[in-house]
Amino acid sequence: LNSPGPEGTTLRFRFVAPGIAEGGGVDFETAAADMLALCEGYALPRLSDFGAAPAQVVISLSAEPVAFGVTAPDVAQFFESYSIVDGGCQWEMF
Repeated sequence: LNSPGPEGTTLRFRFVAPGIAEGGGVDFETAAADMLALCEGYALPRLSDFGAAPAQVVISLSAEPVAFGVTAPDVAQFFESYSIVDGGCQWEMF
């Protein structure tokens, strides 16, 4: 929550997903569907915990833990951004 995105307040939900590592068996298409499910099933129910509605929700998957903002070119990471529209997550292109 502490780093605003280009559209304003951004909530980031970061998950470790070893399956996205090379040879892990989870491709981007599958991970993208998982990130949408995490936005709708995990992030949305928690938005009220943070006060005002965010302008954006970012879901990230990382093959292993990586500190926020740290470059780790050897670790697979996927990010998706969503707007909250009519109570659901609407994908936004970065």
